[in-house]
Amino acid sequence: MIIQEISADSILDSRGEKTILIKIKTNVGEFSASSPNGKSTGKYEVKPYQKSLEEDIRKIRKMKDYFSKEIIDKFDDLIGIEDICEKQVGGNTVFALESAILKALSKEKKKEIFELIINKEKKDCLKFPRFVGNCIGGGKHSPDEKKPDFQEFHVIPNEKRLEESFIKMKEIKKNSKFYIKEKDKYFLEQTNDENAWRTNLNDKEVLEILKIFNVPLGIDVASSGFYRRGNYYYNNPPLKRTKEEQLEYLSNLIKNFNLIYIEDPFDENDFESPSKLVLRFPRTIIVGDDLTTTNPKRLKKAIKEKSINAIIVKPNQIGSLIKVKEVCEIAKENNIKLVFSHRSGETKETILADLAIGFGADFFKVGITGEERECKIKRLIEIEKILNK
Repeated sequence: MIIQEISADSILDSRGEKTILIKIKTNVGEFSASSPNGKSTGKYEVKPYQKSLEEDIRKIRKMKDYFSKEIIDKFDDLIGIEDICEKQVGGNTVFALESAILKALSKEKKKEIFELIINKEKKDCLKFPRFVGNCIGGGKHSPDEKKPDFQEFHVIPNEKRLEESFIKMKEIKKNSKFYIKEKDKYFLEQTNDENAWRTNLNDKEVLEILKIFNVPLGIDVASSGFYRRGNYYYNNPPLKRTKEEQLEYLSNLIKNFNLIYIEDPFDENDFESPSKLVLRFPRTIIVGDDLTTTNPKRLKKAIKEKSINAIIVKPNQIGSLIKVKEVCEIAKENNIKLVFSHRSGETKETILADLAIGFGADFFKVGITGEERECKIKRLIEIEKILNK
């Protein structure tokens, strides 16, 4: 496949902020893809743009001469694309470009996108990831002065079909607002960056509400957001916790609310503390996001320190689908579960669902409602129907 033309422009994400859209023209048609923006970003993520969005757009438009000579034939040929882009553009730009190329390859090969990625030897072992639905939010994703300190509160249903789980999540989200109203007199039925409910309630009060629905629960603590000088500073209610106190607090929450999933429980530089949580609760999914940033080197360190048993995978966080592949392979070799995840500033791009299936994700975290979230969920449901025919 030969890329004949390439262009780039800016579009608005779900937060109304600018992100990149890349279009390519090949011998089999025209294709486009966009990249999301993160708000709660890890210190070790790649830059979304080398200098700025406008600069990346300008550079991509100048790259067409490179690609007119490049023959793309398979997924691994993306290495060549990344070599061209290296140090010229940022992670968002590379991800959007690679996604557009995968769409073109899919058309040329007359295959679904996920089929380009699947290990042929393991094709019969295909599985469908379980939804992790952000129902109620706080942290950096919510603008309120008084809010939960944790960033996300998840419902994680496990129905027989993905569509049934999706319906379950939507029902819980819809019904949870009535319970929030009872406890939070200031609740206005508003949603945050990820379309989760905004509330003035604290972490425990939110968990008490979600516990009513009798489904497995999870939290994204996003603890780096309130960690300073060796302590965790909570605002609702105001208090300070040491690393040891943070460990005990989270341990009690896991026990009292039967949490099956806990993301970034400690600061992004602390590999030791989460290992204690893994040791105490081997059946609980202890997830690295800011800790690992979809980075093979940081994943290897987390494995060595026994810090996690699951990793968030955000392709634009590392800016390379080849590195995403490497991360997934390392994780599987070490029994680390894969959680493919959206970003807070999303677009209507759906390729994340194909990547999740292709790389064998265990969980799929893209929220519950909102057009930019639901299109990814619906694509995953569509894939399930394709494969179950």
